[in-house]
Amino acid sequence: MKTPLVIFGSGDIAQLAHFYFSSDSEYEVVAFTVDAAYLTDAALCGLPVVAFEDVTTHFAPDQCEIFVALSYSKLNAVRKEKYLAAKALGYRLASFISSHATVLNEGHIGENCFIFEDNTIQPFVTIGNNVTLWSGNHIGHHSTIKDHCFIASHVVVSGGVEIGEQCFIGVNATLRDHIKVGEKCVIGAGALLLADAAPEGVYIGAATERSNVPSTRLRGI
Repeated sequence: MKTPLVIFGSGDIAQLAHFYFSSDSEYEVVAFTVDAAYLTDAALCGLPVVAFEDVTTHFAPDQCEIFVALSYSKLNAVRKEKYLAAKALGYRLASFISSHATVLNEGHIGENCFIFEDNTIQPFVTIGNNVTLWSGNHIGHHSTIKDHCFIASHVVVSGGVEIGEQCFIGVNATLRDHIKVGEKCVIGAGALLLADAAPEGVYIGAATERSNVPSTRLRGI
């Protein structure tokens, strides 16, 4: 019998969580929950949406688990807050690990993690609680990703890297081996990080500029 699951959230990520948990896990999604102030619809994906303030009345902590399906808003602080709030109510926090991910780290993955398809997690990697790994990342051997991080798609984390809490790493970023990224860092899309990053650092990759030649003057296209 599948474990009942309540998803916190009502946006795109909550809908994705419903899809993934419903199609590729041992959980059965039974409801959604949001803060009462954001409760605008009574149903989502054909399931009830209840106020988080009343969730224990409808779905007792000893009868189901919760998954907090939120983004990296405020450097993951909002997702962290709701993760801790659900734990304080006595819920277990579910993780989703795609069956289409390559996971070789003997299950060293925390609670409320959202690990999409085509991730490669090499041996001796440790992933903390409340971590999102969008699709297609490489997490190199002996690396550590601490709690409340969000890693976007096609990021390369080389071997022996340590990523501090509440970091955001953008699409196609590359981190060289054996560096440390301090907490609350933002590594932008396409950035190349070759040395340690102090806490609260912002590293932005160079954007491609528009050519002075218009597309209508290109030959062969």
